[in-house]
Amino acid sequence: MQKPLSTKQQQFLDLIQRHALTYGQSPSYAEIMSALRFSSLGTVNWYVKTLIKNGHLNRTGGPNSKRALTLTEKHPASARLPLLGFIAAGTPIEALENAESVEVPAPLVHPDNFVLKIKGNSMIDDHIEDGDYIIVRKTQSAEPGQSIVALINGEATLKRYYPQNHKIELHPRNPDYPIIHINETDDFQINGIVLYSFREY
Repeated sequence: MQKPLSTKQQQFLDLIQRHALTYGQSPSYAEIMSALRFSSLGTVNWYVKTLIKNGHLNRTGGPNSKRALTLTEKHPASARLPLLGFIAAGTPIEALENAESVEVPAPLVHPDNFVLKIKGNSMIDDHIEDGDYIIVRKTQSAEPGQSIVALINGEATLKRYYPQNHKIELHPRNPDYPIIHINETDDFQINGIVLYSFREY
């Protein structure tokens, strides 16, 4: 019989499942330490051992395996996030506000997350196609190479982000589309980074 979880233990399990959904593998101990702001890898190891002992976590591949953590019971399969409208994966278009919501994997539900529906095919090399949905985390900063939701002169677009010296380039992932060059006169803002994409059948 499983023991009840503390808030931090629940966050630990949520992180493992969310990371596995997003990246196709469980997080490393170092990634867990950074994400949960633990002071040492020993703390991560203590949580792993405790959660295994209490029946919430499995570690496959032996005691030295650092990316082999799986949950013994799945979290609720899905939950819902707000669908804030459409975004262009092509030329920029205006994002549309509405009150709909979309079913998404439960570990990706967060107060700062939302869903947008894709129009266009400029990101197909990232397996993001017309009609797909993306889950976005609200933020005003991003790392080079991340896929971002950007506002350019009031219009939203989805592209890879590449700051270069005093310039910014937004790269499509389809050779049929041009790179967008952000000028000093442009009103440019990052609205979020892409965490996950999916489609409905």
